[in-house]
Amino acid sequence: MIKILMYNIMDDEKIVVTEWLTHHHDVQIDWNTVTLNPDTVDLAKGYDGISTEQDNLIDDPIVYEKLHAFGIKQITLRITGYDTINLSLATQNNLKITNVPAYSPRSVSEMVLAQTMWLLRNLNTAQQRTQNHDFTWEGLQSREIHDLIVGIIGAGKIGSEVARIFKALGATVIAADPIHRPELNSVLTYVNHETIFKTADIITTHTPLLDSTYHLFDESVFQQMKPSAIFINASRGGVVDTPALIAALNNHTIAAAGLDTIEGEADIFSNDFSDNDFDNDDLKTILAMPNAIITPHIGFYTDNAIRNMVEISLHDMLTIIAGKTSEHELN
Repeated sequence: MIKILMYNIMDDEKIVVTEWLTHHHDVQIDWNTVTLNPDTVDLAKGYDGISTEQDNLIDDPIVYEKLHAFGIKQITLRITGYDTINLSLATQNNLKITNVPAYSPRSVSEMVLAQTMWLLRNLNTAQQRTQNHDFTWEGLQSREIHDLIVGIIGAGKIGSEVARIFKALGATVIAADPIHRPELNSVLTYVNHETIFKTADIITTHTPLLDSTYHLFDESVFQQMKPSAIFINASRGGVVDTPALIAALNNHTIAAAGLDTIEGEADIFSNDFSDNDFDNDDLKTILAMPNAIITPHIGFYTDNAIRNMVEISLHDMLTIIAGKTSEHELN
């Protein structure tokens, strides 16, 4: 019997796991609701494989050393982003790291569209007014999407789906990506970053968080954008210098921003602070801004995505436990 432990599981994932087990009688899966860290790593003792879905960093060497000592061969992430993992420590301890690079690119791309249209049609302002019984039209005139240029930073699996959606709506789509995919030639035009910053009406980013992309969007980049530009971040919080974004919104350097992620979200998003305070002043500032919207990192959160996250990660775990190679290995 293969024994698997799933850290930080969501209720929606439990449903998929339970169904999956009806077809895999030789596997035992246990779960918990804690993140993988030095205080919880001992829970993995006695298991053949583990997976987690978390934004908290796994950067303490003891985690990797103990997992190796327990005989575990991998850490499987049920998400796309892997900046939470220290790949060097994982490799040193013979731990294969996998992620789910395409659990549902459509889910995130539809969130980008939703945030874009909310901001483009000035629905923030309209909602605030109507809630106060103000039904006037002044200041609510918007542009139409087919007249606009959409710029995509990172046209991989998610970014290319974003491109297809906006192209279908009639927008002109441009993208910056080191890999040029011939199948996208009818959808977008590849350009450099500067062209996107200076010419796009809507700029959306879909890059991983790497040393090269940390604070990619800083003060100098926002200053290059049109005053009418809408900025969307549905990738990783650290891609954006948040104080620089706040200044750009306050100074009307850009028109609006939609965020599904923000720096410092790890201990806030997915938790209820209705009756408590949270420690992130930048987040509080953005929440109060009329020209910004923020959602709690739910771009991925659809039925198809949850099923794919669970099933792909379980397949990868069994593959590595069996001594084979997963196509999603990161090290």
